[in-house]
Amino acid sequence: MAKPIVLIAEELSPATVDALGPDFDIRHLDGTDRPALLDALTDASAILIRSATKLDAEAIAVGKKLKVIARAGVGLDNVDVKSATTAGVMVVNAPTSNIVSAAELAIGHLLSLARHIPDANHSAKAGEWKRSKFTGTELFDKTVGIVGLGRIGTLVAQRLAGFDVKLIAFDPYVTPMRAQQLGVQLASLSEVMEQSDFITIHIPKTPETIGMIGADEFALAKPSLRIVNCSRGGIIDEDALFQALSSQRIAGAALDVFVSEPPTDSPLLGLDNISLTPHLGASTAEAQEKAGVSVARSVRLALDGELVPDAVNVAGGVINTTVRPGIPLMEKLGQVFSGLADGPLTSVDVEVRGEIAEFDVSVLELAALKGVFTNIVSEAVSYVNAPLIAAQRGIPVRLIKDAVSDEYRNLLTIRGGLSDGTQVSVSGTLTGTRQIEKIVEINGYDVEVPVNHHLIVMVYTDRPGIVAIFGKEFGDAGINIAGMQVSRREAGGQALSVLTIDSPAPEGLLESVRAKIDADLIREIDITE
Repeated sequence: MAKPIVLIAEELSPATVDALGPDFDIRHLDGTDRPALLDALTDASAILIRSATKLDAEAIAVGKKLKVIARAGVGLDNVDVKSATTAGVMVVNAPTSNIVSAAELAIGHLLSLARHIPDANHSAKAGEWKRSKFTGTELFDKTVGIVGLGRIGTLVAQRLAGFDVKLIAFDPYVTPMRAQQLGVQLASLSEVMEQSDFITIHIPKTPETIGMIGADEFALAKPSLRIVNCSRGGIIDEDALFQALSSQRIAGAALDVFVSEPPTDSPLLGLDNISLTPHLGASTAEAQEKAGVSVARSVRLALDGELVPDAVNVAGGVINTTVRPGIPLMEKLGQVFSGLADGPLTSVDVEVRGEIAEFDVSVLELAALKGVFTNIVSEAVSYVNAPLIAAQRGIPVRLIKDAVSDEYRNLLTIRGGLSDGTQVSVSGTLTGTRQIEKIVEINGYDVEVPVNHHLIVMVYTDRPGIVAIFGKEFGDAGINIAGMQVSRREAGGQALSVLTIDSPAPEGLLESVRAKIDADLIREIDITE
C-alpha cells in the first residue's frame, strides 16, 4: 500500500522530519514556486509550511486528497482557513512554539531602549567613543505597562519581576486574582498609557485591536515613555507613532512587526529614536524546532484520523484525558446511528451523561457528527467539516450534558429525528479497566454488545424458533456469529437482536433472513476505524 504523501514546502528542522517518522512519503519542494506547488498538491495528504507558501482557495481546491495543512508557526495569514474548513481540511499551527522566544525578544528591546544598545554598538564600531551621548535609564523602580496578559504577556511579567519594576497591565479578560498571582496591577488602557515608563504589547491582531494605540493614547503618555511592539503590526498606529517620536512626545520605540512587511517606505526608518528588527519573534533555533516538531505530531494525528486538540478550525480545544477515550466510541456510535436511520435526518441530539459531563465534551459532538455523516454523504467527512455538513443540510444539532447516569458511570447517546417522524437512538459506554467499547441501547431496547466491525441489527415479532432460523441461515452462508444478544420489552412483542459477525454478509443473505423471520427491520452495519 502506498504511503500517504506529506509535502514539506519550506525549510524545516531535521527534527521535524524525524517527528513525522517512516510512515509517510515525504517530499520537499519550494512552496513559492506556484506551478510546482499546485502540481504537488494533487496527490498530497498533508503539507507543512511556514510563512512564504500561500495556500489559498485555488491551492486547497487542487488538493483533493489533502487532509491537513500544518503551519510551523503561529500566524495563518497565508492560509485560507475558511476554504480549508469547507473542504474538510484541518488547519493546525504551533501556537506555543515561540512564546519564550517572543517574550525574550520583547525584554531585549526594553533593555535596548533603556540603554541605547543598538545605536551605541553602531557608534563604537564606527570608531567613536561617545559615552555621554548614550546615557540611558534603569528599569529598576520604573513602571512597566503590559498590554495583554496572555501566554506571552505572562512570561514577560514573570521575567520582569526580577528587575524590581512596578507592573501594571491592561487586559479585560484577566481576573484580579490572576493578576495578583503574577504581581501585576490591572488598569485601563488610558491608565497604562499615563503611568508607564515602558510599555510592551502582547495582544492578537483583531478588528478591535487595530490602531488601539494611536494619537489619543500617545497624548496621555509621559515624555519618557518607551514602547515596544513584538506582537502584531498595526496595533500601534504607525502614523501616530511617527508623530509622537518625531515631536519627542515620547522618548523611544522598538518594533519587531509592521503593518506592511518589510516596511521599506515607512517614515519610521528615518528616525533616530526607534529600534527595528525584521519580525524576529520566532526566529530562534529552539522556537523553529519546537514549531516543526509540534506540527509534525499534529500531522501524524490528523492522518491517523484522530482529532488534533489545537487545530485552529476545530472547536473543542484541549481534550481532557477523561474525555479522550469516548471520542472513538462516539464516532462508532454515529456510524451505527446512520446505519439504522431509514430516511433523511431532521435533528440530532448528542447526549453525554455521567461523570464525564463535568468536563468540556464538545469534541464528542464533533466525533458523533463525523460518525453520522461518514457513510451517508459523498464528500470526505472530518472533524473539521462535519458541523458544516449538518448546517448545510439544515439539521439542528444539540449537545446535552447531565452529570447523572443511573446505570452506567458514563453514557454516550446519539438520538435523532427522521423526516417521517420516527426516532433513532443508540447508546454506548466504556467498561472495565481496559475501557471496552460497548453498545448498550438501540432504539429503546437495552443491550450490551461489544462494538464490532460487522453488526447485524434485526427487529421482529418475538416467537419461538426465530434464533434457530436466522442462525441456520448465517451458518449455511458460512458466516460465523461471534456474539449475539436478544432484547425485548414484553413476551410476544417486538424483539431486537444484535449479532456481531466475523465477516461481511454476502449479497442476498439479509433479504433471505428477512423473509424467513418476517423482520420489520434488518440492517448490516459496517463500522470503520
